Amino acid sequence: MTLESRPPNIEGKGAIPIRELVRNALRMRPDRIIVGECRSGEALDMLQAMNTGHDGSMSTGHANSPRDMLSRLETMVLMAGVDLPLRAIREQVASAVDLIVHQSRLKDGTRRIVNITEVQGMEGDVIVMQDVFVFEQTGVVEGKIQGRLKPTGIRPKFVEKFEVQGINLPPGLFGFTY
Repeated sequence: MTLESRPPNIEGKGAIPIRELVRNALRMRPDRIIVGECRSGEALDMLQAMNTGHDGSMSTGHANSPRDMLSRLETMVLMAGVDLPLRAIREQVASAVDLIVHQSRLKDGTRRIVNITEVQGMEGDVIVMQDVFVFEQTGVVEGKIQGRLKPTGIRPKFVEKFEVQGINLPPGLFGFTY
């Protein structure tokens, strides 16, 4: 089922914010929730949904790097108006988010995925992240940047979750053979 937010009408009434839609979606007992873009307090609702059995849920957000996305996510949760300590927010993020896929606009104006980064958990007060794939520029042809996503050689922790579900990823996908 698709739900759509809307701004208030000319009289200032009838607004349907994304936060309300996320909460209503949870009442429908979905398997997963997909939010087109988190911009503010709905980030808290998404994190809570992801931490309460809605694996596979996802959203988009704007940031300059995967690490910056975590900072933005913290800021958006704070915009929800709930007085949570920063450590609690970080623990929720580290528990809910498995992967960050970072798309960037390159110098030639094209958009490419430049990082696929795994969120591995907490170490002290810091969220630990590890790049699984990074974009490697191989050249420029007729003004267009050429390149590919290159594996870093790190086997991500989420592979075990896939295997439990019967999903076997090809050997060598991450730059090594198991």
